[in-house]
Amino acid sequence: MSLRERTRPGLGIIEPCLPSPAKAPPSGPGWLHEIKHDGFRIMARRDGAGIRLITRHGNDFTNRFPIIVASVTALSAQSFLIDGEAIVTNGDGLAVFDLIRHKHHGGAAVLCAFDLIELDGDDLRRSSIEYRKRKLAKLVRTPDLGIVLTMSITRVTAKSFSRMPISLGVKASYRTTRNWINKRRGASR
Repeated sequence: MSLRERTRPGLGIIEPCLPSPAKAPPSGPGWLHEIKHDGFRIMARRDGAGIRLITRHGNDFTNRFPIIVASVTALSAQSFLIDGEAIVTNGDGLAVFDLIRHKHHGGAAVLCAFDLIELDGDDLRRSSIEYRKRKLAKLVRTPDLGIVLTMSITRVTAKSFSRMPISLGVKASYRTTRNWINKRRGASR
């Protein structure tokens, strides 16, 4: 089972699942597809210890992304763990890693939330991805400057999927799947 249950001691987070490269994206009704944004993978944690934004390597980026912290603070739950990607966009609205990498534009970073791992003490990892996304949508239901939901795409054919990166403004080719995350529908973490 690919469920990663290793926690980061003292951080209150769970090691995120990471995408695997593939030669072509899967297609058919059993899959959800998401754009892979170019930023920092962030686990946004709220619990009794406060708000923390932790990278997949365990670095604390809370002070680096004040708009995300304000948005996470405004969410109406006692505790949660949101999996997402912190990004900064250019003038065309595209995520550009160089803008976020060197701390120059961290004040403009937005969290693209794509999964909810824990909510008010309930471990959601064994729940389906669709269920977790519904819970996440309810949690992040009010539009906010610092947090947005990542769109999931279903019912994709291989032919239409190959054109999507261009139509959505994603610059690299889908063929390497570097810009897409594919999740089996109904799957738990």
